[in-house]
Amino acid sequence: MNNFGLDIWSNNNFIIENGQIRLNYKCMPSLLQIVEDIRSDDVRGPILLRFPHLIKAQIRTLYNYFDKAIQQNNYKGKFNAVFPLKVNQFPHAVEAVTSQGAQYNYGLEAGSKAELILAMSKTPIGANITVNGFKDKEMITLGFIAAQSGHNITITIEGLGELETIIEVAKECDLKVPNIGIRVRLHSTGSGIWAKSGGMDAKFGLTSTEIIEAITLLREADLLQHLSMIHFHIGSQMSDIAPLKKALREAGNIYAELKKMGATSLDNINIGGGLAVEYNQHAHLNSRNYSIDEFSSSVVFLLGEIMNAKNVSHPNIFTESGRFIVASHAVLITPVLELFTQDYQEKLLNFKTVNPPLIEELVELNRLLNNTNCIEYLHDALDHMESVLTLFDLGYIDLQDRSNAEILVHNIIKRALYLKSANPTDELAQLQVKLQERYLINASIFQSLPDYWGLNQHFPVMPLHHLNSTPLRAASLWDITCDSDGEIGFNPDKPLYLHDVNLDEEEYFLGFFNVGAYQETLGMNHNLFTHPSEYTITIDEHSYEVKNAVESKSILDILDSIGYDSKILHTKLKNDLSNSKFISEKEKSDTLAKLELFLQQNGYLRTTN
Repeated sequence: MNNFGLDIWSNNNFIIENGQIRLNYKCMPSLLQIVEDIRSDDVRGPILLRFPHLIKAQIRTLYNYFDKAIQQNNYKGKFNAVFPLKVNQFPHAVEAVTSQGAQYNYGLEAGSKAELILAMSKTPIGANITVNGFKDKEMITLGFIAAQSGHNITITIEGLGELETIIEVAKECDLKVPNIGIRVRLHSTGSGIWAKSGGMDAKFGLTSTEIIEAITLLREADLLQHLSMIHFHIGSQMSDIAPLKKALREAGNIYAELKKMGATSLDNINIGGGLAVEYNQHAHLNSRNYSIDEFSSSVVFLLGEIMNAKNVSHPNIFTESGRFIVASHAVLITPVLELFTQDYQEKLLNFKTVNPPLIEELVELNRLLNNTNCIEYLHDALDHMESVLTLFDLGYIDLQDRSNAEILVHNIIKRALYLKSANPTDELAQLQVKLQERYLINASIFQSLPDYWGLNQHFPVMPLHHLNSTPLRAASLWDITCDSDGEIGFNPDKPLYLHDVNLDEEEYFLGFFNVGAYQETLGMNHNLFTHPSEYTITIDEHSYEVKNAVESKSILDILDSIGYDSKILHTKLKNDLSNSKFISEKEKSDTLAKLELFLQQNGYLRTTN
């Protein structure tokens, strides 16, 4: 996996050139170049990079494939899409979605009052807004206000109580009635981690009996002409296409039946989200068994087939595939702070005037090791190490001798791995796993990769540089939180190998990819580590520009955000220093200046230069 699975997960968005990973777009800047540019302004800690052109590419791909399927199948309906704000509500992510999707009239989906206000503020007039989730009277009234303001909004009812509230609001006010949608509770279920979104036990949706009752209520209230959409969702990150096809047949027949029952304004079917993103880096592991081509073709063909059989006009097709749109646009970059086997460097050897025979033999094995004898000498070294440990337990050698033996054997194993890297043996592969390196990264998994911690969701990870050499260190990643769960352990089923670098001489950066969906909004302030500093990168044929810098919160801002009064805390710290009897006035002044500096920095570590 020398290319870290780029051909599997990157959709050709990134390439490796001259040992660095680059954007495969226009002037093709390297990620390392961008990171070093940003860090030259004394930025430390993890960095989140946004690439708006990748959002535009995904939107274009989605629309192009559905338009192609519509033409190939002689389908009469149109294709529309909205972005679910729950996937990423951060301002510069939403700005990228709305600006890059403007030419497609790409809309927004809201699932709460705050998201609805955001959708009303950010959606261009004419683009679609859909409203899902549980709603009260105030939220439904907001939908009426949006319609009155000129927005093309559809309120999807999740239960008969919500429909009754819509009827109540329509009677009480003179505002324009929004479009109404019905979320149907399908018998069909999805696949993958989020499959429980579908099926008869799903959290949302109306049963067939409730749907019939809803039609009656709408007709009695003279609102049936506002019913324009049915909606279903069988789960995020659908790994298998078969459940979707089953759900389409069920939902398509419900749509056709409702048209025959007199819902003449019904002309949209919303298939929800679920279009999967490829997160895996290894060929034997796939996040989905279908392509975007198969996905779009299946949806269009099946709905057209059902409508033709029922002699019903083809509905417009809506999707809400937010993960597919934004996952790839964000990359988390973090420096490695420490390698925990750095203690085995040869410079730490400390020999005596007279060393035990086993130590002298290990010195010779290490000195004479070459490509021809490395396996034999490796076996000898491992055998000697066992003997050294036995002698230590019996008290015949001391701790310094043991340390020297550990360093020598460790280096013999590493050199043997490098010498045989082109033709490794099973034994060396096993030693490679046992000789795991722990890479301490300046980030919080809980904050920046919460789905890994909560759902064991893998994200592609690779170094930004050294990509012209083979990585041989089986890698576990440790974050800087005070929690043992803050680790991405080495997994032999999907192994990660990184480089053996000397952090005293250079920095080593890792990139975590496809983190643009859900991770930011779900991230938690465990240990009070907050959102990384973020930057939007725009690229043209000649250069790139770093825009929309949002620095990670300072320590005082972090404390303010969870309810402390930072002014009181600040005053207390200053008074304690001023009243201290243990330091001089000059020391008080210097210490106070340091304190002020630290309080204005973010909470991530500043170990690296």
